[in-house]
Amino acid sequence: MLVLALDTATSTVTAGVVELPPAGAPVVRAERVSADARKHGELLMPNVLAACAEAGVALRDVDAIVTGAGPGPFTGLRVGMVTAAALGDALGKPVHGVCSHDAIAREACAQRLSGNLLVVTDARRREVYWAGYDAEGARITGPHVEAPAVLVERLAGFPSVAAAGEKAEVTGLPVVGPATPGVTGLVAVAADALRSGAEPGPVRPLYLRRPDAVEPGARKRVSA
Repeated sequence: MLVLALDTATSTVTAGVVELPPAGAPVVRAERVSADARKHGELLMPNVLAACAEAGVALRDVDAIVTGAGPGPFTGLRVGMVTAAALGDALGKPVHGVCSHDAIAREACAQRLSGNLLVVTDARRREVYWAGYDAEGARITGPHVEAPAVLVERLAGFPSVAAAGEKAEVTGLPVVGPATPGVTGLVAVAADALRSGAEPGPVRPLYLRRPDAVEPGARKRVSA
């Protein structure tokens, strides 16, 4: 099975073609990664097409699409999710959404950690997104969004041996890779659903914050 994987939940724009065998770990055929938090829209499709060209496949050849669903800032995250949905609709391929932090954890825990892992990424506004995992990469808590100082206070209740993600250093724990979601981790998280042929549910973004824009309330009555 050939899977197109992409993620724009962090400052990095990632796309790649991954071969998922009937059993065992995913095999990367091609991957393109660009670090630019302000050009998700400009970089994603060129990365997708370049990865397909390197892998020697056309977009229509992929069997499924996996996209990171966050958490991530609204503007960047929606680029990847909308692109994945549009490609899935145009190509008639299933689209699976996965937590981007789960993808980071899956790759980090492949290093055989001896205890819990924290995955921490940039939420901007002086906050971070974070989630906690056991040594096998199974999510225990989160994802959450809060100030780094609040996260550090919580560490006493979630003893960990390492942290991963682009803001891992705020924890004071030893830092392991990867810093951002890779195509191997994205496909690994969705592997069971992909192999079973299960129909994916709606792909919903993990924004974790309320939108800045809100519907206007009723107009105030002005007395004569």
